[in-house]
Amino acid sequence: MKIAIFPGSFDPFTLGHLDLLKIAVTLFDKVIVAVGYNHQKRGFLPVKQRIRLIENSITGLRDRGYDIEVTAYTGLTADFCKSSGARFIVRGVRNAIDFETEATIARANSQIFQGLETILLPANGAHIHISSTVVRDITINGGDPTPLLPQNIDIKEYMTDEE
Repeated sequence: MKIAIFPGSFDPFTLGHLDLLKIAVTLFDKVIVAVGYNHQKRGFLPVKQRIRLIENSITGLRDRGYDIEVTAYTGLTADFCKSSGARFIVRGVRNAIDFETEATIARANSQIFQGLETILLPANGAHIHISSTVVRDITINGGDPTPLLPQNIDIKEYMTDEE
């Protein structure tokens, strides 16, 4: 079984993330959306709410039979891959800077866990400008981030102090 990890902070999960996941599920038997977090940092959305937002965003993919797991993790992504039985990491790139950063991380991960491969997917041109940072900034400043989020997602429903 080909298992891939799609890691990120997903703070919050955007249309760009969903686009990449839609590609990943066609390439692998199972994709684990792995919400990485640092206990010492406070995110924009609590981890439980990020997971709930992702779960609500992917119901259509699951309804089509794709095997997707959503979970949180801490520590090294390569270690999480080992413990999950994954041999692949899926990452998105929007530009040359993203590519260089992700290529460097991929090389380090493959040294930590030999045989671990990173698949870099280019962002959809229509969503290349979308990032979690942009969504957070729009939301914090009173704007409407809805066009940057998966369908039927109201970010305000996920903004709680619940951890």
